[in-house]
Amino acid sequence: MEIFRPYRFDKRLFFSTLILITLGLVMVFSASGVAAAEKYNQPFYFLIHQLIGAATGLVVIVIILSIRKPFYQHPVFIFGLLLLTLGLLFLCFMMPSFAKTNRWVILFGLRFQPSELAKVSLVLFLAWYLDRRKEKIQELSVLLVPSGVVFLFVLVILKEPDFGTALLTFALCAILLFIGGVRLKYFAYLGLLSLPLFAYYVFSAGYRLDRILAFFSPDKNLQTLNFQVAQSKIALGAGGLLGVSIGESAQKMFFLPCPHTDFIFAVIGEELGLIGTLATLVLFIILIWRGVVISMKAPNLFSQLAAAGLTLLIAIQALLNITVVLGLGPAKGVPLPLLSFGRSSLITTLLAIGILLHISQRKEINRSFG
Repeated sequence: MEIFRPYRFDKRLFFSTLILITLGLVMVFSASGVAAAEKYNQPFYFLIHQLIGAATGLVVIVIILSIRKPFYQHPVFIFGLLLLTLGLLFLCFMMPSFAKTNRWVILFGLRFQPSELAKVSLVLFLAWYLDRRKEKIQELSVLLVPSGVVFLFVLVILKEPDFGTALLTFALCAILLFIGGVRLKYFAYLGLLSLPLFAYYVFSAGYRLDRILAFFSPDKNLQTLNFQVAQSKIALGAGGLLGVSIGESAQKMFFLPCPHTDFIFAVIGEELGLIGTLATLVLFIILIWRGVVISMKAPNLFSQLAAAGLTLLIAIQALLNITVVLGLGPAKGVPLPLLSFGRSSLITTLLAIGILLHISQRKEINRSFG
């Protein structure tokens, strides 16, 4: 038994999300204004599109919070979303290629990246499946169906190609299966299947292998393979304690690649300094902490696993992005949630947060309301 408390959602999660969105809008404009004016003759180009994504995502949150029933745990919604996502992923291959990749669906002049939605779809599916099979979760046969679904999505994403997103998706699903009670020894079988697959895609594209090798030789190839990370470190170092102030970044002036997307954290470090980067980390820590609390207090196993998976989704992406910016990991092309430019990432992240907020409104009837 559970009760639903309308609009008594987790305020700390909500306001930390709003602050991160606001910071993201400011930094996207700061990091992209010059490039947008050069490329599109419109300095507000990226800001406008990010505003559209933020507004759409916030509307999604409001709609989710207004629905009394937990629709996201109904099989019709879960499988409908799963099939829709898979269909969109296949539709990408019918779209015009962009930078020799097929990662986007273009509808009404707007681009959407289905692989972002795939993460949320898989989290909800795995939460539902693990809840349904909780009595037999220790059996190896139970692992076959979710493994097959995850591998199907990972293969399609690898084919786009988007190695970083495929690896992140696989890791997220593996961790969620472990949290759901799958025996640790069974992951050896997953490893035997996945290791050759990922190794093939690493060695089949020379630039991926070069990125990995460059990570182990950070002082070499500073003008080629390690150029991005080298410029990122320069930006972070130039910021000092308080930063050079908003809009005054020198590295964004065509030195630092992707300053408004993958390397926006470096621009934050340069313009807002160590104080700004630490404040950003604190906001993410609050967001992740509240997600963990929501998961622990959720009224049923599905909600617990869904909340844990959606929180992990944000946490892993943030960790991967920041480690790349700091030179602590190979470049992967993973956006920083809520901050990096990208409507697809922003909307799906806000969808995940909307579900987290909805779960926080639901309590077991025998638990305290505090």
